Amino acid sequence: MRPDAAPLSSIQRFVLAVPESWRRPLLFVATAWLGVFALFAGDWRDMALQWWDSSTYNHALLIPLILGWLVWLRTDGLLRLVPSAWWPGLLPFGGACFLWMLGDFSGFSLARQLAVVVMLQASVLTLLGPRVGVALAFPLFYMLFLVPAGDEMIPTLQTVTARITMLLLSVAGGPATIDGVFITAPGGYFEVAEACSGVKFLIAMVAYGTLVANVCFRSWPRRAAFMAMALVVPILANGVRAWGTVFIAGKVGIGFAAGFDHVFYGWVFFAIVMALVMAAGWKFFDRAIDDPMIDADAIAASPLLDRLAALRWPEGKALGALAGIAALFLGWGAMANRLEAPVPAQILLPDVPGWHRVDMAPAAPWQPLHTGAEHRLLGSYADATGHRVEVSYALYAGQAEGKEAGGFGQGALPLGSSWAWEKQGLALEGAKSDVIQAPGPVHRLALTWYRTGDLLTGSNARLKLANIADRLLLRRRPTAALIVSSEGSDGQTEAAVRAFLGATGPVATWMDRTGNMR
Repeated sequence: MRPDAAPLSSIQRFVLAVPESWRRPLLFVATAWLGVFALFAGDWRDMALQWWDSSTYNHALLIPLILGWLVWLRTDGLLRLVPSAWWPGLLPFGGACFLWMLGDFSGFSLARQLAVVVMLQASVLTLLGPRVGVALAFPLFYMLFLVPAGDEMIPTLQTVTARITMLLLSVAGGPATIDGVFITAPGGYFEVAEACSGVKFLIAMVAYGTLVANVCFRSWPRRAAFMAMALVVPILANGVRAWGTVFIAGKVGIGFAAGFDHVFYGWVFFAIVMALVMAAGWKFFDRAIDDPMIDADAIAASPLLDRLAALRWPEGKALGALAGIAALFLGWGAMANRLEAPVPAQILLPDVPGWHRVDMAPAAPWQPLHTGAEHRLLGSYADATGHRVEVSYALYAGQAEGKEAGGFGQGALPLGSSWAWEKQGLALEGAKSDVIQAPGPVHRLALTWYRTGDLLTGSNARLKLANIADRLLLRRRPTAALIVSSEGSDGQTEAAVRAFLGATGPVATWMDRTGNMR
């Protein structure tokens, strides 16, 4: 080295430490990842906001650091492998782009967010090859925890928590009754709300348990047993937490119980539970601290991986193909998203034989949510026998993000309202039927239908499939949502709704006539 030579920078020292066979492939992977981040920036932004703003997904902020650590643990073995571009990796990448487009068509953000994460995984497989893909199998799998998924479990977890609470109350003694997710006990009237479902702790515990199962165990039966414990214990612990709140409220008052629940159960209790789970699994850990995370020699000598690696491709062509596939689906999606069906300038709720319009006068304020609809109607009908129903109708020119007829928090149980789901209601004509409850308690039966093209359904999944088919075929069709609802006891609401639907005639015809869809 010449005496006047400048000292190497930290970046230069890092580059020189990387074997030459890895430098160009890593540069291509970095380019592909930057492209995915740039082209799908909106989805990454939405995910990052959920990680930051939602306590359910705060743990995801640590996932990038964990991924870096997992790769670092495998570095010695990885550097003994030779990466090579592999054209079959384009297949999962294309599938991910197609999934993204379907999610974009249906306004299903979870599908789009899952897709962009799979794009990163597939680009690694495409540009580094099957041997490196096998060596990085767990870190690539663990990337899926970046996707903010799990809120879909909330209704089920609310019900399970309420059942566990009632079981413990019956064991501890003392009168209590349950109505859906509402519990009446000597200490007061309690709702197992979404925040009390335990979903945030369960999701974090699954991510943590998966990491521990890989890093601390070698035996698959032990891994499975630890994961079972990581799944079951948080659910049971949350039931104990809810019971404790109700029990303490009966002893010292609901105000103290609520504060105690937030401070102790919200922070200390679940930290103790996590520590107990780790303590229970500790003595069964069977991976030594110096055990390699991967067997690079076995991966390099595998005949199957040899045959797969033979399907190599030039790196430049592989990177260009990744870019071309992403551009194809982005362009297709852009064309489809510009499609909107023509809708009338004005629509009105029609007259119904034997029924007359009356002022809205519910015992508990209720107004369904139809975000993004071109037209929203809400009215109340009564007949001569005293039956009374409320009708909500929404008409959409198209379905997209922010304007989804069956989106989360849309419809009869509006997001952020005082209403909560109680139980499944009477099923009529294929409708989605729910009994919801407001403090009082006030009960309401709500039947929901969706209409697009020739489809009439109460299923949000079937609606999304129909909307996706329209976008794929570049077909313009409006979508309508109808909610027929009645307030009161089960017998009263069912009789009122049956009588009203008997007077309107076929639901599909009534919806088409209201929105001038035919």
